[in-house]
Amino acid sequence: MSTLTEVPSPAIAAQSIREPVIQVSLLSDLMELAKIRLTGMVVITTMVGFWLGGANGIGWLKLLWVAGGTWMVAASAATLNQLFEISRDALMPRTANRPLPAGRILLSTAIMFAIFTAGLGMVMLWMGTNPLTALLGFANLVIYAFIYTPMKRFSTLNTLVGAVCGGIPPVMGYTAATGHLAPAAIALGVLLFVWQIPHFLALAWLYRDQYEKAGFKMLPVVDQTGRFTCRMILLYSILLIPAALAETVLGGAGFWYTLSAVLLGAVMIFLATLLLRDPSRAGARKVFLASVIYLPLLLMAMVADTPPGAAATHGVSIQLLGSSDSSPAPVLLPAPRQGK
Repeated sequence: MSTLTEVPSPAIAAQSIREPVIQVSLLSDLMELAKIRLTGMVVITTMVGFWLGGANGIGWLKLLWVAGGTWMVAASAATLNQLFEISRDALMPRTANRPLPAGRILLSTAIMFAIFTAGLGMVMLWMGTNPLTALLGFANLVIYAFIYTPMKRFSTLNTLVGAVCGGIPPVMGYTAATGHLAPAAIALGVLLFVWQIPHFLALAWLYRDQYEKAGFKMLPVVDQTGRFTCRMILLYSILLIPAALAETVLGGAGFWYTLSAVLLGAVMIFLATLLLRDPSRAGARKVFLASVIYLPLLLMAMVADTPPGAAATHGVSIQLLGSSDSSPAPVLLPAPRQGK
């Protein structure tokens, strides 16, 4: 009997290597359709909202439900966005290699993925959290895919509408934990809304030639000198400080978060001021990178310096839909500050 291992034919060997590669490639392309980095940040902001609302401790199972459901709905919105913009994405070097314009994924596959993630995400939010959170998730999907996406072709106000979509997920996290709205949750949503304006306008300034070629009506495309765009970047950078400090007043955040909010906001204002003085691509890139660093640092400071559920003991609760708990949502008055 021979002790040599039988060597497979080249055709069989090639097939055995090719199949896993195809599967990995498909998974990678689906994650690109879902805009995994963007939707990952969406989930993080949702979890921060959940932390602020977890007055009775962190319900880890519910946290998994809201995180997973939010990701699914966001992935569906991102996929629909790319389905509606295939021809325009193909005109931009920044997006031309996405799965749909590059032809790596069939149109039918992308449609099925969008339907599957939307359906599963809504079920997870409705069954795992409460109707209010599911309603917010559905509204976010509709706004992003069916209002913001087509609006990019005819109005510069699309950036403001898109920013609303970024402000809803942290509110969803809070409502998942509590079943109701509160000022601190809304304030967190406003903070995310404000942050997105300098973040995206700086990005749009960097790629304004590509946006113009693709027919997207972004503010930097219309504002050829960039002066108005830079003023808006500076204005919303200034607004970041009061928007962030609202969590100190309404959400129970502490001194170190407050200090972080002021310092990080000051950096954004400084860079935005430099950009206004010299509307250059280099300046816009600095603002964009600073905004990318700003958000995770601020959210980490918020979680580190805010006890779980602190926001649930500040402000006035707003009961819109039935809570997942059997008891009605409490009406909360502002908590007095302790002092000598």
